Amino acid sequence: MTSCAIHQPNFFPRPSTLAKLVRADVWVVLDDVQFNARDYQHRARLATLADPAAQRWLTVPVHRPHGRDTRINELLLADPDLSRRRVGQLVRQYYGRSRHWPAASACVDEVLVALELSPRLTDVAEVSTRALLARLGWAGRVVRSSTLTARNDRSARLADLTKAVGADTYLCGPGGSRYLDEGAFTELGLTVSYPEPPRWTRAPGIRAISALWAFAMLGPAVVREELSTTVPA
Repeated sequence: MTSCAIHQPNFFPRPSTLAKLVRADVWVVLDDVQFNARDYQHRARLATLADPAAQRWLTVPVHRPHGRDTRINELLLADPDLSRRRVGQLVRQYYGRSRHWPAASACVDEVLVALELSPRLTDVAEVSTRALLARLGWAGRVVRSSTLTARNDRSARLADLTKAVGADTYLCGPGGSRYLDEGAFTELGLTVSYPEPPRWTRAPGIRAISALWAFAMLGPAVVREELSTTVPA
């Protein structure tokens, strides 16, 4: 059985997002859908080590070439130099005194390089997620939806993408049960699974913050163990 998670590129994603991706054999980066400035594609919430409820946004400014119709993979970095300074300084300010800072810092360093090498947000956000996943020991495959062919209907599109990467199980977030039409998967011989993320990732103070907080507070080994409830034995 091969499982697939389909998720938009998030900048330093939340623990619940990592919990889903780390279980998947394939992560399809949903990069060819409309950008949502209120979501997490270009920003992440940082929290103090002592109080995860004390939060602030870390935002990478972007330029939308086509206005509101701009797709995620069309977004351009508005000020790469400013973004590099802001990311490097703010993350260090929040987590630099943690004894697990080296692990968090290594992820940040990869993003700083991406901000220098690529003008596109998609690349930067994907690198931020890959860096975290790699330190959790994830060895899955990453494919961008923009390289695949799929229908436009939401459920049919997800089913087509799952089939296109050779997976037979689609991992859907718990909220997806409210809109997903499983018939689109059944007709392609696919199954849908709704893995529950660990309860701690849904706690009020943790729900919205970047997994960088957990990496700095607990270290990658403990985070991997804490997420193991969603990883098959």
